Amino acid sequence: MKKPKPTSLEGKTGLQKEGRRLANAKARSDRIPATKSVSSRASRAAERREAIVAAGLEEFVARGFAATRLDDVAKRAGVAKGTIYLHFKDKEALFEELIRTAIVPLVARLGAPPALGGSVRGMIENFARSFIEEVATTKRGDIVRLIVAEGPRFPAVADFYYREVVSRGLSGMRALLELGIARGEISNKNLARFPQILVAPAIVAVIWQSLFSKHAPLDANQMFRVHLDLIFGERRTA
Repeated sequence: MKKPKPTSLEGKTGLQKEGRRLANAKARSDRIPATKSVSSRASRAAERREAIVAAGLEEFVARGFAATRLDDVAKRAGVAKGTIYLHFKDKEALFEELIRTAIVPLVARLGAPPALGGSVRGMIENFARSFIEEVATTKRGDIVRLIVAEGPRFPAVADFYYREVVSRGLSGMRALLELGIARGEISNKNLARFPQILVAPAIVAVIWQSLFSKHAPLDANQMFRVHLDLIFGERRTA
């Protein structure tokens, strides 16, 4: 038996559905390349930004903050000078980004409490070890040295460093000292008033590394352990 032929209305409805299906399929296919294109552009922009920051570090370390020019940063990064302004409004903003990416994440670790069963001294030792390995003995340490050397001439940069690094670091150290006092690990309660005392060896290590290490190499980790012995008391050996 032959199937009845579709009516003109049924045929028209079927064509409309097929048309919508094809249109939706085309729209989806059009969106895929567009999405990939946007993602690719974002990836390239991120890579250029990282290259600019890395070049900025090299230039600031080599020339100092005052003498560094964005033209030289652009040349080292392999980008046009105008590209830098797509990411940073000026040299100061680029230097601030260096601080955010190179120093701030390390300081942020101080906000975490000691591991379960861990001591305050142990946490401070771990932080000191990380600071020495990741900052004091690397080019990141040059950022700190630049602040010390040129901060008085560029107070806005020094103020930014204080807000983002120093104040956070002191707050984290003070909290650890107070915890150590509460636990009985630290006997001198006045130490919490002066967390600068705790971080002093870190600053010494940074300055010594750049000025005097070729004359008298400094074992910064051992110096810090001796410093902690003065604060927590010497560790007993079996």
